[in-house]
Amino acid sequence: MSLDASTTLAPAADALPKPLPGRDTVIQYGMALLTVVLIAAPLLPVLYQSMLDRALYDSGQQFTLSNFGRLFHTDGFGLVIWNTFVFATLTTLISQTLGTLAAVLFGRTDMPFARLFGELFLWPIYLSALVLSFGWYTIYGPAGYLTLLMQSIFDGAPWNLYSLPGMAMIAGVSQAPVAYIYCMSSASITDPTLEEAARVAGAGTLRTLSRITLPLLLPAIAYSAVLNFTVGLELLAIPLVFGDPAGITVLTTFLYNNGVASARPDHGLVATAAVLMFAVVCVLVWLQGRLLGNTRRFVTLGGKATRPRPFRLNRLRWPLCVFSAIYITATVVMPIGALLLRAFTSLLSPMVPITDVLTFSNFASMLEYPVYPRSIWNSFIVSTLGGAVATAMVGLIAIIVLRSDFRWRAPLHYVALFPRAVPGVVAGIGFFYAFALVPGLGGLRNTIWILVAAFTMHFIPVGLGAVAPMLLQMSPDFDRAARTQGADWWTTSRRIVLPLLRPALVACFIILFITFFKEYTTAIFLFAPGSEVIGTTLLQAWTQGEVGLVSALATVQVMVIGICVTAARAFLGVKLYG
Repeated sequence: MSLDASTTLAPAADALPKPLPGRDTVIQYGMALLTVVLIAAPLLPVLYQSMLDRALYDSGQQFTLSNFGRLFHTDGFGLVIWNTFVFATLTTLISQTLGTLAAVLFGRTDMPFARLFGELFLWPIYLSALVLSFGWYTIYGPAGYLTLLMQSIFDGAPWNLYSLPGMAMIAGVSQAPVAYIYCMSSASITDPTLEEAARVAGAGTLRTLSRITLPLLLPAIAYSAVLNFTVGLELLAIPLVFGDPAGITVLTTFLYNNGVASARPDHGLVATAAVLMFAVVCVLVWLQGRLLGNTRRFVTLGGKATRPRPFRLNRLRWPLCVFSAIYITATVVMPIGALLLRAFTSLLSPMVPITDVLTFSNFASMLEYPVYPRSIWNSFIVSTLGGAVATAMVGLIAIIVLRSDFRWRAPLHYVALFPRAVPGVVAGIGFFYAFALVPGLGGLRNTIWILVAAFTMHFIPVGLGAVAPMLLQMSPDFDRAARTQGADWWTTSRRIVLPLLRPALVACFIILFITFFKEYTTAIFLFAPGSEVIGTTLLQAWTQGEVGLVSALATVQVMVIGICVTAARAFLGVKLYG
């Protein structure tokens, strides 16, 4: 019996050596795995802890669902949920009203100084809510400069920050720039022919605004409203500074008081409350996506669209200009200015001339205690190193998701955007549990490296928001030309795509540097002596009543962020947050 030579000499198919994975495959799968691990790391331990009868790092744990029952039967927890809902709702109403009005006034009218007012209106979004809280306290608090001045003239001040409406006013002002940015972006791409048709038909300015312009802004208003409501649920600084002293507890301060501030933390209760907050925010983020995806009936941008003509305010130009100047002064200039001034005085009171209390002692005292210079230095390290690491990671994720044939690029994109649904408090709690649970990571738990990892995970979506638009605008012809010459995906990305993407990566780094530098909620559950950052030290100094030191340290943060924002916009042409 003879066999064919080709049959006898050819090895079996399964005996052939399998080709080794190429460089492209290793990089793509490696980055996908790193992203999944980084994002899942703080979430799974929180869920795990919520179903244990004791701390996950203790021995003898047993699974139980009793934590959920204990949470909802905790005395006053129903009031906590109600306070949280009311605070987030009021914050959203105030921020949407102010942001929408500002977008119309500063972006669509001929009001004098509209551009300047628009720039100043954005400043609260550059600073942390913690610093803004201290600024509002300094000027409008019970012992605030303007409050004492009003009390010396009248019987009392007409405001009370230690209430849900007072807290919501501060939060609403700090979040109004979000609504402003979305409404301005929407208004800039609206086809003006509809407004022109209304004018031709005899409609006045107010009628055109109410019947044409505002309805076209509804998608932006709705989307930013959900975003601001989500932020209202996650805010910690404002309820902590103004709510806790008045006995007003929301979900974030409930987590803080039962976790960080408790001598014996109830880990089961804290984790269960964190899971509840995470679930609610997930629903809200899903709603954001639905709102953004169902707005085609509002699309009016066409191929022949021209720049919208500003609305003429006529006799209202200067009255509205004065009103805008008063608003900007009262909500932006005075709180920040009073905080900076308090840093250079031993006492800030209308009863004492400022020239009599000017001093540098607050900064001298700040330098005497090692924790303050260390927190500043740590903030620079975390922001610089973390911003660079996060930018590199975001750049790789972006080119894998948008400029590769990686089979899992769509799921990777979804995973990379998922931290939008993770509140900073939940991320901090999750990383604390993760580093306590995984063997070998305990030594990093009290270092700044855990902050770098946590901040990077939390703000990946922010970085993608800075990089993805430019990448989508780049023609894929560059990639194809290189690939036809035999270059693999990584060579093409490294030699062509990434160099062209350099301006977006620079913008991404600056945005992440500022974001990391002002972040505090994620760090609250993670810092230890030696790994403090400015935000955590500010909170510690505040609880100790060191108002002068708080003002001095906050001034350092404001100055650093101010220099970064000004340099980025003026010299590098980087457009931050709109």
